[in-house]
Amino acid sequence: MAQRVSVDISRRGGNDNGAQSCPGCKELLSAAELSSNSMVCPHCGHHFRLNARQRIELLADAGSWTEIAANLRSADPLEFFDLRPYSDRLEEAEYDTGLSEAMLAGRAKMNKMDVVLAVMDFAFIGGSMGSVVGERFWRAAEEAIEQRFPLVVVCSSGGARMQEGILSLLQMAKTTCAVELMGEVPIPFISVLTHPTTGGVMASFATLADVIIAEPGSFLSFSGPRIIEQTIKEKLPEDFGMAETNVKNGQVDMIVSRLELKERLVQILGMLEGGVACALEPLWKEETRFAGRRGALTQAFNRIKTFANASRRPPQG
Repeated sequence: MAQRVSVDISRRGGNDNGAQSCPGCKELLSAAELSSNSMVCPHCGHHFRLNARQRIELLADAGSWTEIAANLRSADPLEFFDLRPYSDRLEEAEYDTGLSEAMLAGRAKMNKMDVVLAVMDFAFIGGSMGSVVGERFWRAAEEAIEQRFPLVVVCSSGGARMQEGILSLLQMAKTTCAVELMGEVPIPFISVLTHPTTGGVMASFATLADVIIAEPGSFLSFSGPRIIEQTIKEKLPEDFGMAETNVKNGQVDMIVSRLELKERLVQILGMLEGGVACALEPLWKEETRFAGRRGALTQAFNRIKTFANASRRPPQG
């Protein structure tokens, strides 16, 4: 005779304390353990996804963040409808994330160094770049130029926002022009690529920085491997698009753990800005001037190399 069996599935989604299994090493990690380690697995170093507010808290000095262009909101000029109206998707994204768009931009300090910081959030419609994301990047670049502050951008995006059609694709040109304007000053520009960074963002401002940093294990590519394989009719390597492969092929300058990211950013910005490594007074008058967006970096490295080799110093007097 059949018997009734009671099955409890209330814990299927995870433990009551928010514990979750690490995709890298399968260790069970509590929410408190992850939070205290900046959402990085202490066993294998797997980087869990952060939202924009968490990124800002990680990078900016406490109390130093001041948002700019916060009043901008996406419109729906195309009255786009796929399975649902675009306006409904925007409302849902705002409700779920507490954000007004997929990028936050503002002024901040990193170890007391003034910067303009722009951070993307993949949870807002896949971090897609629409008109407001493009405009906020433009405003961030303008602020950096006006204040003579370096610009740091943290990218996480699925690409252009299809619901805005050609208006979204135009943001690639707009953000590229903003980078060129910074290059004329020049303003140091660093981009941090996190998992995932793809599509129009990867093909525009994300990879136009003076220094490009990636988090470990991030997928960074214009298109996904399945789409590329269908197009070229060939099998791609297993590590295609990974941050480690991008470094090996020269697309990314370095991979930096999230636990060391702020310190490394400050170190690099110090070099670009003529900071700690270049704070010594020159022992002679420099006649050479380096032009272009990468001029500050070139000048910093050349000065360091010259200080390191006293025999190359020109005679004084």
